[in-house]
Amino acid sequence: MNRTIMSGEIFIKYPKAATIFAAICAILFCIVGFLGNFVTILALARCPKLISQATTAFVLSLCISDLIFCSVSLPLIASRYIYERWILGMTCCKLFPVLLYGNVALSLLNMVAITINRYTIISYYPYYSKLYSKISILVQLVFIWAGSFLIMLPPLLGIWGQLGLHPPTFSCTILEKNGKSPKKFIFLVGFALPCVVIIISYICIYLKVKKSTKKLRKHQVNDSTRNKNSRREREDGRLTKLMLLIFVCFVFCFLPLMCVNVFDDEVRYPTLHVFASILAWASSVVNPFIYAASNRQYRSAYSKLFNVFRSSMTATDSRQLSNSHKSRGTDNKNNHQLAKVVPAE
Repeated sequence: MNRTIMSGEIFIKYPKAATIFAAICAILFCIVGFLGNFVTILALARCPKLISQATTAFVLSLCISDLIFCSVSLPLIASRYIYERWILGMTCCKLFPVLLYGNVALSLLNMVAITINRYTIISYYPYYSKLYSKISILVQLVFIWAGSFLIMLPPLLGIWGQLGLHPPTFSCTILEKNGKSPKKFIFLVGFALPCVVIIISYICIYLKVKKSTKKLRKHQVNDSTRNKNSRREREDGRLTKLMLLIFVCFVFCFLPLMCVNVFDDEVRYPTLHVFASILAWASSVVNPFIYAASNRQYRSAYSKLFNVFRSSMTATDSRQLSNSHKSRGTDNKNNHQLAKVVPAE
């Protein structure tokens, strides 16, 4: 049901129940997402086996992207739904879509990099260490982060469309300028194209693994080599499946929002827009749980981090207890000496 706010006569298209639910979800996702991604970053950074892998660099980049979204974008979104208006000024309103849409592109480009990395290690393993040197990984990360936000430069500068407030939905988004908007182009380049690249890459990975398995069965290989190759292929296979699961969840979360923004620009179905947005926010929250549930190496990294916290807390408690005993012993000694000095009445 559409509503009208009497002060200022601003026509609000979102139902009251939907805005309340959205505000609650934004606050909840903000807390859970921040903690989950922060713990994941610490766990991966402290694990020597994982931090040495090129894939981990892109996974960390993805986690940092999700952490920024949960700690910066979601609080702003929550305030927007709580007050049912934008309260942070027009400058912030123009920068907010850059962060929001840039973050979506950043997540997808990180997934593209992860997928290509998985394809390279499976298809071109002998050249993998040369292709993924530290300099190569750094260059890729710089390109990913710069490219993700540069795509929002034309509307930010007013060259193609513009960024600003859409009063009926109190959202800061991409608006038309002179009857033109880059929204469909950004959807194509920032969402659809990376998705196509990822899907094609996973199809190639599947075909390559299938071909390699057949070839391995045909050739006679000694037991030690077979076991070594089999162990490496199992680990690579598990990690590849994990990244595929993350991509599927991302598409499931973000595709509805992208579709309603492009194909229902006039907001004829306001409640659908709200629930599509909530589903998109969930994408930045679910990844740590997928890591923990789907991969043994990542579970091990979480476990080691929690063991460090537990050991640290135990050591702190032990020191406090020891200091307490020492203090009590000193007090007893002082009391005993005082009793000797003071004569009885």
